[in-house]
Amino acid sequence: MNKKRDDESVNLGLLSRRTALQLAAAGASSLAANMSVVDVLGGEAMADQVRRSGKRVILLWLAGGASQLETWDPKPGRATGGPFAKIRTNLPGVEISELMPKMSTRLGETAIIRSLNTKIADHGTAYELMDTGRVAEPSLKFPHLGALIARELGWLDSQVPDYVTMYTSTEGRREGSAGFLGGRYNPMFLTDSMIPPDIRRLESISDVDHHERSELRRRISDSFTKRFDHPVFDGHNAAYDRVRGLMSSDHLFNIDLEPQSVRDLYGPTQFGQQCLIARRLAEAGVPFVKVARAWWDSHGQNFETHQELCADLDHCMSALLDDLKSRGMLEDTLVITLGEFGRTPKINGSLGRDHFASAWSCTLSGCGIRGGTVYGKTDDDGQTVVDGEMNAGDLFATIFAALGIDPAKEYMVGSRPVPIADFDSTPCREVLA
Repeated sequence: MNKKRDDESVNLGLLSRRTALQLAAAGASSLAANMSVVDVLGGEAMADQVRRSGKRVILLWLAGGASQLETWDPKPGRATGGPFAKIRTNLPGVEISELMPKMSTRLGETAIIRSLNTKIADHGTAYELMDTGRVAEPSLKFPHLGALIARELGWLDSQVPDYVTMYTSTEGRREGSAGFLGGRYNPMFLTDSMIPPDIRRLESISDVDHHERSELRRRISDSFTKRFDHPVFDGHNAAYDRVRGLMSSDHLFNIDLEPQSVRDLYGPTQFGQQCLIARRLAEAGVPFVKVARAWWDSHGQNFETHQELCADLDHCMSALLDDLKSRGMLEDTLVITLGEFGRTPKINGSLGRDHFASAWSCTLSGCGIRGGTVYGKTDDDGQTVVDGEMNAGDLFATIFAALGIDPAKEYMVGSRPVPIADFDSTPCREVLA
C-alpha cells in the first residue's frame, strides 16, 4: 500500500529517508549538492494530504508567447486589433477570438485570466519566471512548477514518473529543473520521441533473467545493509525499485493502445498525440505533465501564424477537456494554458507582434477552479491592465491553492526559508472554486 510523503518538519541535523531517496535518484555525481537538506515548515495535516491525493496538472505550454489578442482577449475594430473578429461564448457577455470556436462553447470549466503583468519580455528570463513563479537569483536554483507539483502531489514509492515534459521546437532544450529540491524531481524529458529512451528491457535479456538479476542485486544489497545500516542504502534500493516501476509504465506512452475513436478525438498532429499521452499519464497518477506547442514567436506574419497554431490549440485543448470530463477526471486535473508572455498590441512593419509582458492572458480549467469566470481587464487597445493585475507569483499561488497546496508553505534550504509561492504572492480567490 502506498504511503503519502511525510511533510512534517525534520531535524536539519539528520539525513531523512526522503533525502536519501533524493540522493539515490540523483546519482553519486550529485551527492554533495543534495546533502543540504530541504526541510518543510508548517507540515499539513493528514486530512489535507488525503484531500489532495489523486490531483494532477497538465500544462499546455505555448512556447514563444501566444497572442492574447488572437486568443482570449480580442480587440477587433481597434488599431491594435488585427483582422480577426471576436465571437460569443457559452458565457453571457464573454467573447473570445474567432480563432478559438471550439473553446468558445466549452468555457464552463475554465477561468480566463486577462490581467497578467509579468514585466519581463525576454524569452530566456521570462521562461524562468513563468516556470518558477519568481525572478531568478544567482545564489539559489529555484525549482520549476513541475518539480514543485511532483514534490507536493507525488507518492514516494510511485511506479510512474512524477514529472514528464514533452517538447519539440526551435526554442532549444529547456527541460525544466528541480533546483534545490534535488534530482529526484527532475523531469523525464522527451524531445526526439514520444516513447522514453532506454525504458524498455533489452530483447537480448529475457524477463526471467531480468527478474533473477534484480533478485541477485537485492540479496547482495540486503547482505550489505545488515552489516552497514544507513538510510542512504534504503534509498538506493528504493531507487532501483522505482526504475523497475518506470520500465513497467512504458505502455502509458503508446497511444496505439487507445481506441481509434479516442485517437480521432485528439487528431493526428503531434500536439494532439502528446495531449493524449498527457491524459494517459494523468490517469495513471503522474502528478505533472507539460506539453509544449511551438512556435508562437510571431514577429512577422503574426496572423497567418496564429491561424495555424490557434486551430491546433483550440482543437486539442477542447479534446483534452472533453476527454477528462467524460472520464470523471477534470475535477481532479488542473489544465493550464500558459507561455512566457504575450504579444504586443502594436502591429509592426512585418505584420507581426513582438514580445509583450505588460497585459496578457492565460487560462485555468478543472480542478479547484470556478469555471465560467473571466478575471481582470485590459484597456480598449490591450496596452495596460486596468483591473485585477496579477503577477507570476500570484498566478503560482492561485495554482497551488486550486490544488489544495498552501501557497504560504515554506521550504528550508539550509537556514533560509523559501516560500513555495514567492513572497507577498496572493491567490486570486475570484477564480477558485
